[in-house]
Amino acid sequence: PKEYRSLAGALQYLILTRLDLTYAVNYTCQFMHAPTMKHFQLLKRILRYVRGTLTYGIQFSKSKDLTLRAFSDADWACCPTTRRSTSGYCTFLGPNCISWSSKKQPTVARSSCEAEYHALARAVVEIKWITFILQDIGVYLSKALILLCDNISALYTTIKPAFHSRMKHLELDYHFVREQVALGNMETQFVTSEGQLADLFTEPLPQHRLHFLIRHLGVRQPPSLRLRGNDNARKLDSTLSISQALQQPTPALNLSITEAPAHAQEKLQQLMPALNLSFVEAPAHGQEKL
Repeated sequence: PKEYRSLAGALQYLILTRLDLTYAVNYTCQFMHAPTMKHFQLLKRILRYVRGTLTYGIQFSKSKDLTLRAFSDADWACCPTTRRSTSGYCTFLGPNCISWSSKKQPTVARSSCEAEYHALARAVVEIKWITFILQDIGVYLSKALILLCDNISALYTTIKPAFHSRMKHLELDYHFVREQVALGNMETQFVTSEGQLADLFTEPLPQHRLHFLIRHLGVRQPPSLRLRGNDNARKLDSTLSISQALQQPTPALNLSITEAPAHAQEKLQQLMPALNLSFVEAPAHGQEKL
């Protein structure tokens, strides 16, 4: 257990720049009190993934766009033991992802709408905190904050004036989110499940979906900073050029030999098959000199 806690705790520092590890590390940290061999194998699998992507990191690009938007998502009743849901969100300032989170909800949600609304409320708290940080450094946003969610029922709850009886236990989250929307500080929008970038923080994903999301979230392999470039790439190019040259046919060479005996002609053709040998007789004045 001590080694498991040490490795899991070290991975928590890594997710500060590797958001593709957030969900997996959050899941492994839930079993620190009593890890089993199955959990340790899962931790080793994460380490093997990290070893294969050591050069990956989040990339920030320069942009004048200061639109602040957040994607929120939830995986309803995903825990087989407690049936609690997992909330996840990621916030963007312009084209750059600047904040993300994956966390198990503290209570059991009775519906997917409730789980999504809890996740939406956490995203609202995060995005409001970011606006306060921006104001402290002198950056004031002129546009309303954008919240994107793929659950229509949760989005409808943020704008309808009537408080439904089945949502009484969500009173604080309901009034907090709806007040921000009513004041015009935030705008809720629908996003399809395919375009839901917060999917990465709520559930395990297949390989093609994982690569799609981390590419759109800004996780990339940085280019080489060496003036010589990538040595491996240069070696590969030189190897390809050599192999291509070897595959090309060698130009034929023509050679004429004068006055060679018959047995010598056969021997020369065996030793030099790549040459086009031609044997001619010596002229008359040459024969006189010979």
